[in-house]
Amino acid sequence: MQSSKPSLRPLDASKLKFTKTTTPMAVPKPGDPVIATHAQCTDHMITAIWRADYGWEDPELKPYTNFSLPPTASVFHYATECLEGMKMYRGYDGMLRLFRPDANCKRMLASATRISLPAFDPEELEKLIMTFIATDGPKWLPEKGSSLYLRPTMIGSSASLAFQTPKECTLFVIACFMPPPNSPLELRLMASQKDMVRAWPGGFGYAKVGANYGPSLLANCKARGRSYDQVLWLFGEEREVTEAGASNFFIVWRTADGKSQLVTAPLDVKMILDGVTRRSILQLVRERLASGQGHLEALEIVERKFTMDEVADAVDHGRVIEAFAAGTAYFVAPVSAINYQDRDLEITIAKDGYAALIKSWLADIMYGNEHHEWGVVVEEKQLL
Repeated sequence: MQSSKPSLRPLDASKLKFTKTTTPMAVPKPGDPVIATHAQCTDHMITAIWRADYGWEDPELKPYTNFSLPPTASVFHYATECLEGMKMYRGYDGMLRLFRPDANCKRMLASATRISLPAFDPEELEKLIMTFIATDGPKWLPEKGSSLYLRPTMIGSSASLAFQTPKECTLFVIACFMPPPNSPLELRLMASQKDMVRAWPGGFGYAKVGANYGPSLLANCKARGRSYDQVLWLFGEEREVTEAGASNFFIVWRTADGKSQLVTAPLDVKMILDGVTRRSILQLVRERLASGQGHLEALEIVERKFTMDEVADAVDHGRVIEAFAAGTAYFVAPVSAINYQDRDLEITIAKDGYAALIKSWLADIMYGNEHHEWGVVVEEKQLL
């Protein structure tokens, strides 16, 4: 009689092992040059190893350290890597929070399975992240109104050059200092050229995988060399607008018949990332701007394909009200110009416009000025 295959161990946050650092690092003060390096991490990290013949080993919360990987590790050769971008926030009420961590963990599962990395229960990953920041948050994020960037990552770490699903993977979570999200105050974008495409239908543009980012660096460097902040990624002969750098792109315009719309690219063809900030903006606008607010008119939300020629026409006829990019890193950043076909399309920055209002709504939730289910409070722990 054929024996049944043993079940693999699931990722289990209750099995977490904790080793306290014996070499604690100093916390940089606001303005410290080390913050601009995007390299200063906190004292600890989360790691968990998955093996094809075993499943998930017990996760560890341990001192931050370097990895030792063989040169034949899958991640070095076949881009078997997925990641998330999220933040922990020190509220103005003194509480430590995460913003919609369940959404990030579910998206990481979708990214992992897209590139044949192992599945896991998103709730268990969320528990691990909560324990991690509950441990390092008290020391590393003491200032009210501040934040630290979190980077959950999974890589294929098995030692084999074989072109196959990795037989070993490493999950880790680190926390890192980043410059304030208000820098730059506004974005200048350069539209991509026809010989460079970030994503395509049937690809993996919707997944947060390393292979989406490395190939875009060349275009980004060219944009920076011409004094633009990011690339506005276009697709196809029609020059469809997709994303701004690694962020979702939004434009507020009036249609030819005078209707005010908030327009962004759709998710249905899986070319753009289902950004947590993106979905939050759309939901808040539906709930809070259906009838307008103060001097701001009501907005109709439109998720559809739209082209750069439509944007240029709207700019030329004075119908563009605002444009902005949104994501964890840049938060909500207004766009002041888009270079397209060798000319700059100038866009007005409204200090009290839609982008500023939306940004204030999100910040109030993140920093505890508004009690909302998206702002998840973390109970902090004091290290023994």
